Amino acid sequence: MDRLWTVVKKELLHIWRDPRTLGLILLLPGMLLILLGFGINFERRNIPAAVADLSKTDVSREYIEYYTASGDFEQVYDVRNEEEILSLIDQDLVNVGLLIPEDFGRKVGTGEPASVMLYVNGASDPSEVSSIQLKLNAISQMAAQEILIDRIESTPAASSLQLPINASSLTLYNPDGISYLFMIPGLIPILLQVQALILSALAIVKEREQGTMEQLIVTPIKSWELMLGKLIPYLLVSILNLFALLWLGDLLFNVEIVGNLWELVGLSMIFIVGSLGMGVLISNLSRTQMQAIYMAIFIVLIPAIILSGLLFSRGNMPIVTYIYSELLPVTHYLEITRGIMLRGVSAATLWSSTIPLILLSVIYFISSVFTFRKRI
Repeated sequence: MDRLWTVVKKELLHIWRDPRTLGLILLLPGMLLILLGFGINFERRNIPAAVADLSKTDVSREYIEYYTASGDFEQVYDVRNEEEILSLIDQDLVNVGLLIPEDFGRKVGTGEPASVMLYVNGASDPSEVSSIQLKLNAISQMAAQEILIDRIESTPAASSLQLPINASSLTLYNPDGISYLFMIPGLIPILLQVQALILSALAIVKEREQGTMEQLIVTPIKSWELMLGKLIPYLLVSILNLFALLWLGDLLFNVEIVGNLWELVGLSMIFIVGSLGMGVLISNLSRTQMQAIYMAIFIVLIPAIILSGLLFSRGNMPIVTYIYSELLPVTHYLEITRGIMLRGVSAATLWSSTIPLILLSVIYFISSVFTFRKRI
């Protein structure tokens, strides 16, 4: 028992004498719990919607209010035609589109059956898509029934009890709700992130622990050359893994790349550089490999899995959590993989994701260079 107690005291002293590691152990789990606890919300509210009201009548405006008054949907875009609705869905800026034809007001007013078109972004989580469809159907039925009741009250002799509005729903990209089509394009960014981050997070701190850092410092190599030299081998390995994951996704899960393969590869390289830059930045800020791994897991990897949109919608996140997720390159790359692989859109269409991805990758690489320079 004395020997056991001696070992325990030794490890406790080792932890106590390393305040940086002790601080990481005590603070990061609690901070992560707060961040994720407020960030995860299973109830989706204020779902962004685009509305094309071609009727421009009081009846059509009242009909739109049935969808927005509940708080389930929020009209964020007022568009002019179907093409603009489909474009916004392609860019993943809205989840729902509502198209009201020109003759809507006239038909409702004269008692003729009117029709509307509902568009649903099927590239989202199949369970969320199913929930959106149920909400849309329930609201459209309620609106039609309210109009029918008003018509009966105003014209008691009305013989027809047919619902005055027929709402047709069209689910785009994944109408059958196949989970593989949603998960595989999301898992690929996470797997690449894990590999790139862990490998590069140990790059500098390993040199420091092995005592070879001094040899690198006295050489005439510049900081950016050293950082780039550290990243290129891992970049090549990660690109090989990318092709392997895409091939396995097609072979085992029938998840094909609908869009341009080489646009996906080019943006993947940018994402990998950004992830490697984050890893080297963590390595520069760490004294030991334990600190590097701990920081990589708690600061990047767990938030990347929970907050990137892989498992939970980002639509209802608090502003602080949302900003944190925006600082993770995997958040934007995940939108890109789903956009190109599932929806078949171009990189230009995904500008709201490609521009932040490029900026973050450049910032993290430059930061890794400057943090290393400070340690020289």
